[in-house]
Amino acid sequence: MLFQLNPASGEPLYEQLEDMIAKYICLGALEPHEKLPSVRAMAGDLGINPNTVAKAYRFLESENIIYTIPGKGVFVADSRAAQDFFLKKSLSEFRRAVSKAKLAGVSEQTLIQAMQESFKGGTEND
Repeated sequence: MLFQLNPASGEPLYEQLEDMIAKYICLGALEPHEKLPSVRAMAGDLGINPNTVAKAYRFLESENIIYTIPGKGVFVADSRAAQDFFLKKSLSEFRRAVSKAKLAGVSEQTLIQAMQESFKGGTEND
């Protein structure tokens, strides 16, 4: 599995890693109970500090997206937790966007139309 982070994106590296792992789980590229690289191995592969990977792993474990077996390693949980993670994150971002749009005087109908058009257009990365 090839993980790539973008240091220039402005998003913290640990959040990029969290999103990437959760995305690969949702897409089935990482399967339930599949072993992930150790913190040190992942950090070495990405050229980042091991503390950054550890922080991402701790968060993902707190969300039940991954789990640790002491002495064995870090493993993928089922995809439902990763899907829930993206749903919660998306709803939070959506609510912030709606609040900003309302402050700018955007009508409810315009927001609904924009949301419907977004669904028709596919994903951001298509």
